[in-house]
Amino acid sequence: MKPIVIANGICKSFGSLQVLSDVSLEVRRSEIVAIVGASGAGKTTLLQILGTLSKADAGTLVLDGVDMQGLDDKQTSEVRNQKIGFVFQFHHLLGEFTATENVALPGYIAERDRTEVETRAVELLRAVGMGHRLEHKPAELSGGEQQRVAIARALINSPAVVLADEPSGNLDSATKNEIHKLFFELRDKFGQTFIIVTHDEELAALADRKIVMRDGKIVGE
Repeated sequence: MKPIVIANGICKSFGSLQVLSDVSLEVRRSEIVAIVGASGAGKTTLLQILGTLSKADAGTLVLDGVDMQGLDDKQTSEVRNQKIGFVFQFHHLLGEFTATENVALPGYIAERDRTEVETRAVELLRAVGMGHRLEHKPAELSGGEQQRVAIARALINSPAVVLADEPSGNLDSATKNEIHKLFFELRDKFGQTFIIVTHDEELAALADRKIVMRDGKIVGE
């Protein structure tokens, strides 16, 4: 089986500052990979390129069999919506929408059947332990609950891979451990692939693989 993510020779500079230098990475289906390293190592920039939010200066990227080279912005956006889920340190939930509506939003954007999307949103919220909060708005939820909603939202379009940037960086230790456990439960339940940028050594130790970055390069696994 081919890897679900294949990045080769990724380079990225901002002006004279080289942030990524010849980074190559493969991730298999249903794998949980942690990317670690000091601040400024290039972790988040790599995640943004893998998520098609930023373009590399050089190198190639294949996502779930789709070669991203040469796609225009519209085609790239379609691939991103279909094949990638995102979880950020800050939840980016929309305050005027309920938990169910927030989770369903990427499905609406993909122009999927509304009833199907909302049914799936409820299933996912139950899967992340939020079945009792379906109609609550973000202001009525704790930080950990908001992050569970954000994780469910990342799964709504059954993405090939979920990219998470410091997903537990804003949480207390007990809630953080619950969120870490949740990633593995979702992998076991849905076969979901996760690439997680983290400073949390406990989470990195739990992952199937830990990739270490330094000065814009992968220096070890």
